Amino acid sequence: MKTVSAIEAMANASEAFSESDDELMRIGDMAKEFDVSLRTLRFYEDKGLLHPKREGSMRLYSRRERARLRLILLGRNVGFSLREVKQMMDLYDPQGTNTKQLRVALEKSEKQLSRLEKQRESIEDAIEQLRAAMEVVRTSLEERQRQSAA
Repeated sequence: MKTVSAIEAMANASEAFSESDDELMRIGDMAKEFDVSLRTLRFYEDKGLLHPKREGSMRLYSRRERARLRLILLGRNVGFSLREVKQMMDLYDPQGTNTKQLRVALEKSEKQLSRLEKQRESIEDAIEQLRAAMEVVRTSLEERQRQSAA
């Protein structure tokens, strides 16, 4: 999956949410641009995260939908559930200041950052333990090789 920079997603999202829908993109092009499968895009649509326009059976994605996908991928990349991503995106109000949306996003982000930092500590501990265990095995292996060579 293509990594979406947090800064890029946030910078482009607010302007794109209010943009006109004149730049439409077909589902295949959308999948290619974001390095996701067609199935993924349909899944996000089924979950109410994306709302492409329809012309017959053809799905067409506006700039707004591309911004929404950037935010979905960013959210998934940093560990938010799809439910959390949807909750934050659903708070967007094109006519308002969106302070509630921003507050909720900040609150959820702070909690997720805390979870990720705890996970990192656990991973660092596991790496240290694994390295120590590998050193014991190396030492044991070297001793056995010396004994068999003697």
